[in-house]
Amino acid sequence: MSTRSTPCSTTPALVSKPPSGLAAPDLYLRVDTDGDVQWTADAEAATTFDSMREATRAALRLPSGLRAFSVPRGGEILAHRALH
Repeated sequence: MSTRSTPCSTTPALVSKPPSGLAAPDLYLRVDTDGDVQWTADAEAATTFDSMREATRAALRLPSGLRAFSVPRGGEILAHRALH
């Protein structure tokens, strides 16, 4: 097994969930210092995880009905531009 870092292991990331409707904004996970979680439309206010791996772990720990996933930090801007 290689110990070399891969881009995904060092890329800062967010946890996102799909919008609930066509006019709804993308939502990003925000974890407060006391561990409470909230969803915010402001990607800048969202919690930045150290890696895609950590963001994926956080997404998988959420209830399955949320269908959350990890996105690279900065990727949320590219996705928004592609859709609009």
